[in-house]
Amino acid sequence: MMLFSIRIYTYAIILVIGSLFNLQKAKKLYRKTSTEEIREEIFHTPKTVSQKVIKATGTNVLLTGSEKIPDGPVLYVANHQGLFDILAFLGHLDKPIGFIAKKEINKLPIIRTWMGLLNCVFIDREDRRQSMKAINQGIENLKNGHSLVIFPEGTRSRGNKLNEFKPGSLRLATKANVPIVPVTINGTYKMLEEGNGRVQGSSITMTIHDAIFPEEYASLKSADLAEHLQHIVESALPYKAEREKEVKVAITTQ
Repeated sequence: MMLFSIRIYTYAIILVIGSLFNLQKAKKLYRKTSTEEIREEIFHTPKTVSQKVIKATGTNVLLTGSEKIPDGPVLYVANHQGLFDILAFLGHLDKPIGFIAKKEINKLPIIRTWMGLLNCVFIDREDRRQSMKAINQGIENLKNGHSLVIFPEGTRSRGNKLNEFKPGSLRLATKANVPIVPVTINGTYKMLEEGNGRVQGSSITMTIHDAIFPEEYASLKSADLAEHLQHIVESALPYKAEREKEVKVAITTQ
């Protein structure tokens, strides 16, 4: 198992280093006026690299509900099971996206440059002033047409149970006045976290829920919106579905 993990890490490093030529082209494209075509061309390499790494682990990904994604910039709100969540989104959502990412990722050579070109925003949750700047930058990115992904749990759950959604990051949508698209991701924790850092194959499901538009959430307080989104995301997790099935059975047998 450890040998397999080393092979995957090595393969990923080779792919990242091999992206340097495309990185130079992407930098030139980034300097041009941003259009959907340019965003997709820049996004192509991170998407392809992510797909190859996930495939190399022996993992399959099932995405449902992509037809529910509205045109234009959106804020994707998802649960966060493991590190491979980001690769699953990059490789299989099939839409140019950036992330609100923790500051540690900004230390990774090449990767941080690609993330900058994807209009990702790095956040230091321990520095309130920097966090506010990062959120404001994310709001501007959304207003400029760049979709973002956030994980409101704030940290990896390392399993299929959901941690409480924190409302602060939802300001990205409410201030930018863009649709919110809830996404449930399941199975990524089995690829790394379940094996205590050893990579293994899994089956990932990504469920796209109905978008919530500004006119629908405008009257909600941040905490209420966070709770509402949490319930939606949780509804597609296996333990939640099983619990609801048990409740229905109990009711019908009474």
